[in-house]
Amino acid sequence: MTEEVRTSEPQAHPTVSVVGPGDGETIILGTTRMRVLEDGSHTGHRLAIAESVLAPHTQGPPQHRHARHDEGFYILSGTVRFTVRDEDHDATAGTLVMVPPGTPHTFANPTDQPAVMLSTFTPDLYVQYFRDLQKVLAAGRPLTPQTNIDTMSRYATEPATDLT
Repeated sequence: MTEEVRTSEPQAHPTVSVVGPGDGETIILGTTRMRVLEDGSHTGHRLAIAESVLAPHTQGPPQHRHARHDEGFYILSGTVRFTVRDEDHDATAGTLVMVPPGTPHTFANPTDQPAVMLSTFTPDLYVQYFRDLQKVLAAGRPLTPQTNIDTMSRYATEPATDLT
């Protein structure tokens, strides 16, 4: 990716970003492989986009809520189960799930087949969360629930512990 610009103002001569099929930053978190297609550096940090492949029977993060960003999920293949508060939604290819700030949610792949989804983050705040988790794993430390919670807290996100 090119030099980072920390502004939401339009650039005088914007550069078009093209990310090919084998391009992008790869982040591996256990049984999930994420390919960052746009980290916000070409959008004035208004938008980030990632493609994620969830292996069969992948458990997602603990149910959580974001204070400062919307998160979108477009299912490209397979089935992803979204849990919003105490409701489950099985999303199949062609389904879009939009999660506004403050909404408790999580996701998982409960099936025997991989699932692929495209995720959006507006603004791009949450991409660094995934990078930080990868650093924990690269350092040989386990991704404990507390490590996950501590990392989430740096990005205006908290576990949804008040669900009944």
